[in-house]
Amino acid sequence: MKLGFIGLGGMGEPMARNLLKAGHALKVYNRTRSRAEGLVSQGAIVAETPVAACSFGIVATMLADDPAVEAVVFGDEGILEGLAGGGVHISHGTLSVGLSRRLAEAHKLRGQHFLTAPVFGRPEAAQAARLLVIAAGAAEAIDRCRPALEAIGRKLVVIGSDPPAANTFKLAGNFLIASMIESLGESFALLRKSGVDPATFLEVMAGTFFQSPIYENYGKIIAGQRYQPAGFKLRLGLKDVRLILAAAEDAAAPMPIASLIRDNLLSGIAQGMQDLDWSAVARVAALKAGLES
Repeated sequence: MKLGFIGLGGMGEPMARNLLKAGHALKVYNRTRSRAEGLVSQGAIVAETPVAACSFGIVATMLADDPAVEAVVFGDEGILEGLAGGGVHISHGTLSVGLSRRLAEAHKLRGQHFLTAPVFGRPEAAQAARLLVIAAGAAEAIDRCRPALEAIGRKLVVIGSDPPAANTFKLAGNFLIASMIESLGESFALLRKSGVDPATFLEVMAGTFFQSPIYENYGKIIAGQRYQPAGFKLRLGLKDVRLILAAAEDAAAPMPIASLIRDNLLSGIAQGMQDLDWSAVARVAALKAGLES
């Protein structure tokens, strides 16, 4: 199939590469043009504007936050202007539920389709086309885009026809991951203060009661204190937790643990950790315990 792809950062660039490897034709746009030009050798066409990336009638976005999406969709020469009637906008990023609802309404008024398809996985999973893709939107639009959605991941899960549902799903999933990271950080701080090796603890726990790639992968990062290079920066983790809390407030669903994690992420940023991996929130627990890091 033919589609546009906007946003070629640490996640978007490998996703676009996998679409090209799967034989799809791509027009790519990125604010920093050199990132788009890096895909030309694989067959991509560089689009000069977001509008130009919409010429195939389907365009995917993988952008860092709500303001970036708003600029690309609603701004001059944006997606709303560029997509023809019946066109499809696929949003892969982690958006607020409120913006997702606004986008769905705006595209509907233009006779366009809006699909949300946020992904679970770090950059290495994106590179290996091993992302978990959670999609929501009109069934006919999902069927039309299914080849592209399946090309970027190991599994596609369709959860319904209402686009914001997939964003709520992603935020709830990110909350669980953040909670695991916070718990690992607190546990490891206790162990280190008590003279117990966190790596041994992780090996036992991850091999028995907590058999999960989240515990294993993040546990190794925290036990080894390897917070660079960042697969997902701490400042973006704070952005996601704020979105979680906003969704919780809108739904009148208190999430006190999310509030605690937000405060610890803020503490990390106050101590200059904003560009470390978001698992560096474990360093905050260590510092509170009187450990150097």
